[in-house]
Amino acid sequence: MPDKPFPRLAFGIATLTLGALAMGASVLFVRQADVGPFASAFWRVGLALPVLAVWAALAEGRRAFRPDRASLLAGGFFAGDLIFWHLAILGTTVANATVLATTSPVWITAFAVLVLRQTVTRAGWIGLGLCGLGALALVGRSWQFDPAHLPGDAAGLVTALFFAGYFLALSRARRTRGAAAATLVSTAATATILFWVALFAEPTLWPASAGGVAALVALALVAQVGGQGLMAVGLALVPPAFGALVFFLEVVSAAVLGAVLLHEPIGALQAVGGLLILGGLVVARPRGPTLALPRSRPDPAAEGAVTAQDRPPDHPPGRPQERGH
Repeated sequence: MPDKPFPRLAFGIATLTLGALAMGASVLFVRQADVGPFASAFWRVGLALPVLAVWAALAEGRRAFRPDRASLLAGGFFAGDLIFWHLAILGTTVANATVLATTSPVWITAFAVLVLRQTVTRAGWIGLGLCGLGALALVGRSWQFDPAHLPGDAAGLVTALFFAGYFLALSRARRTRGAAAATLVSTAATATILFWVALFAEPTLWPASAGGVAALVALALVAQVGGQGLMAVGLALVPPAFGALVFFLEVVSAAVLGAVLLHEPIGALQAVGGLLILGGLVVARPRGPTLALPRSRPDPAAEGAVTAQDRPPDHPPGRPQERGH
């Protein structure tokens, strides 16, 4: 990638978009896996580790395997995200869990404004509002309030907070580490936590059929290696407040894939929801070459070589069913 801001910004948006779409496909593979939800979450990250290790070794050599605090923290947050997501699914409707879990961009934007002292433009707030309305429209009338579902609804909200923490911690890790190393270390931390959770919460960790194994391998390669890896690349190139909005596309991806592969029709309201999310991203998009982009150690996989040259500052003025994840 060239060092000019606009090409790097466009590349970052493209990688985040592809990452969000890949993460949105996770629900398809989870439905085909013949293991429990916590076991599928473990296999998602556990089976991804060998591929991520090869990527990291080729990109950065031995130093990629050294743990760092930000990447480990990101892995812990992502484990919490997956745990509470499944608790939300068990305790409330899928629609409620989806709506509450996709509030993570709100918390990321709030952190960027209140803690990082970044300025969000009026276009950014409008884009956030449009994306939020789009997410609501995508689940349509399936969303409902029921006092009996309050524990599950609370778990859905906690899911959003954990994903926001993961997003911000991984953004921090990308200041000093390449995408391959940050993804490998965070995924290893997630796998360690989820192994113990699955061991105690599930009757078995092992899939019972070849189809179940294939679904888990696809989950690991598409959602974890592809989705999380592309996310790690893009986070070094895109302002966090906008990058968070891109992940509303997870819901769009899940709805479209559900319609194409699972014969779950998309109604007019859902179509409007998808258009609102796309419109929100267009409205909130960073305005090109004048934008200062994050400082981060160049990513060898994205730029083709290891170099010690620094990038521009990480915190510019003005500046995150199975959800996708």
